[in-house]
Amino acid sequence: MNARSQTFELTVEGRQVDEAVASLFHTVLFHRSLGKFHYKQEGSYSVGTVGYTDVDCDFIDFTYVCCSSESLDRNLKKEISEFSEALRGNDGPGSGQISLEFFQKKKNRWPFQPECIPWEVWTVRLELIKLNNEHERQVCREKVGDMLTEKILYIAEVMNRHEYVPKMPNQSELDLIFDTSYPDVQPYLFKVSFTTSGPSNTSVGTTMKKLIKETLSL
Repeated sequence: MNARSQTFELTVEGRQVDEAVASLFHTVLFHRSLGKFHYKQEGSYSVGTVGYTDVDCDFIDFTYVCCSSESLDRNLKKEISEFSEALRGNDGPGSGQISLEFFQKKKNRWPFQPECIPWEVWTVRLELIKLNNEHERQVCREKVGDMLTEKILYIAEVMNRHEYVPKMPNQSELDLIFDTSYPDVQPYLFKVSFTTSGPSNTSVGTTMKKLIKETLSL
């Protein structure tokens, strides 16, 4: 089975990395999480509700919605923070990408571990830029907020398509489809991975710098 893949490209200031990635990944996870399953008997279950909360960004003019699960937020922030530190640790503006991959497990015969089969991957490619003054930072806050708005709307559009998601499992196979470790929410199994590279001069970064200069000249 080939995993569906979606890729976003962003140019941001270093301090915006964590919030930009979190806003996109939390939006995806909000759509890819259910309430906790409560089984009465095999094949008969009820599903709890998923709470949600609004998050206001500090370095971007943007507000997004996420699951109101402290443990899910804490784990995701930890993964994103590791990427952010690696990206910002390069000499000068760097580039890199971080992916949110959903997968299901397929049992193998003992003593082999279950096979992990990805079915959907969301990737964010980032390029860092350095800004010269507070006025440029304010323009960047607004521009990144506008870009994230477009991408959040696109995520919602993708989620409304009738595409493959793993079928609801029996109780004995619940852990093959969902991450049941969280006390208040039940996302599909997922993992986060990232790579970073040195300075680059992509067309996305050039476009952002041009947008900032055009706005300043108005």
